[in-house]
Amino acid sequence: MSLSSASTNTTVTSGRTWICSSMGQKTIVALTGIILVLFLFGHLLGNLTIFLGSDWINSYAQHLKDWSPLLWTVRVILIVAVILHIYFTMLLWNRSATATPRKTVFRTHIQTSVFSRTIRLSGLVVFAFVIFHLAHFTWGLVQPEYAHLNTPQGQHNVFEMMVYGFRNPYIVGFYMMGLALLAFHLSHGIGSLFQTLGISNRRLQPVFHMAGRWIAWLLFAGYVSIPLSVFFFGLGKDLVK
Repeated sequence: MSLSSASTNTTVTSGRTWICSSMGQKTIVALTGIILVLFLFGHLLGNLTIFLGSDWINSYAQHLKDWSPLLWTVRVILIVAVILHIYFTMLLWNRSATATPRKTVFRTHIQTSVFSRTIRLSGLVVFAFVIFHLAHFTWGLVQPEYAHLNTPQGQHNVFEMMVYGFRNPYIVGFYMMGLALLAFHLSHGIGSLFQTLGISNRRLQPVFHMAGRWIAWLLFAGYVSIPLSVFFFGLGKDLVK
């Protein structure tokens, strides 16, 4: 075997060992989590253009359509990030459940926050909520009568689609529940990112956890402001009959 081949094999073996380790898996979960949080902020900023009027959000949606290669690149990155995030989270959960003796389960439970205790369950529910959101506004399966509305200029009328969609109390309630669970999930997850990546310490850990909760509920407030404004405050009622 040549020196270069031996070096390559050593690198591959080291990579596999790192991925199989608890630290490697936690790092992957943290990095994919960062990607998803950044997407949530970007997606929120785009959605908030609804408050600037129909022309703004419809133009935003049209720009995304015009930048199709970039849009699909982002989508592929997000799909890979979601798959890796869920897969390695489940591996870590299984590792933790196997390694934790039964007699310490109760003590461990009462020492953890409600956010950390519900993070796996909330994560699964959030995943189901994301599928519903895609079916609602991207695939047009939930309210197909509003999914293909167009403006006089031939653009996809996202403004009217959102206004019609959030006039339904059941849909608004489901969005509220899904977004609340997303905030619970992020409340623990964001604070844990810094610890996993080795940025946090005992003194800074409470600060990072508090920052994680503020970020999570800030995202919640931003996202729920849209359905609440449509349903309770009549956003778009003068433009959409």
